[in-house]
Amino acid sequence: MEIFYQILGYIGALLIGLVLGLIGGGGSILTVPVLVYLLAIEPVVATAYSLFIVGSTSLVGAVKNIRKNLVDFRTALVFAVPAFIAVYSTRKFLVPAIPEELFTVGTFTLTKDVAIMIFFAIIMLLASVSMIRGRKDKGNGEPEEVSYNYPLIILEGAVVGVLTGIVGAGGGFLIIPALVLLAKLPMKKAVATSLLIIAIKSLIGFIGDVENLEIQWEFLLTFTAISIVGIFIGIWLNKFIPGEKLKKGFGWFVLIMGIYIIIKELI
Repeated sequence: MEIFYQILGYIGALLIGLVLGLIGGGGSILTVPVLVYLLAIEPVVATAYSLFIVGSTSLVGAVKNIRKNLVDFRTALVFAVPAFIAVYSTRKFLVPAIPEELFTVGTFTLTKDVAIMIFFAIIMLLASVSMIRGRKDKGNGEPEEVSYNYPLIILEGAVVGVLTGIVGAGGGFLIIPALVLLAKLPMKKAVATSLLIIAIKSLIGFIGDVENLEIQWEFLLTFTAISIVGIFIGIWLNKFIPGEKLKKGFGWFVLIMGIYIIIKELI
């Protein structure tokens, strides 16, 4: 049975990359559930591994977008600096400082692992709503002058960094609207730039874990490599299957998964 779950786990790695390649985001939200429920990895370690997997796969997508000249480096830098400071600090100091048992009510004890999974499920619910509603690009496709609301961008970057540090997900569903609204980027550039931001902050956040956790590098690199293969398959399939049509269906799947995790962890 254990081997069966391991096989499912590696299929999950391929699926994560496949979804990222097909719809340009959202696949990373599956990483922690796959690691925890199929491969029996502790939630704190799973969120650490997720940072590396998400960062590496996002970097592949970012390089592809850089070649297409879609990445706004100035915006990425303004957003990424507070984000990676926040995510590194969260993984290095905040997560290790959370007590193993938070509180007890009657016979129920809220542990650190359960709290992380419930918080992650809430993030999944928010991400699912974003995917179900879809993105609307109000631009006319012409180049626009990029303007910055620096205080809000820095604040948003820090908030996304803390969330990423706790749950190990990329947070593209929070970053993309921020880049559109606060930096006035066209949607295509916002999506492309968000991948570079996710890659930078996730990989730097993972450095905070290397100092605190024992990393199984062979497993982590294998899982990540399979996920990256999935991205290339997804990009190829994207020529035949419209990603936007798949996004709503995947959003409903993520919504159901989020509800399932909350019920499973609490009951």
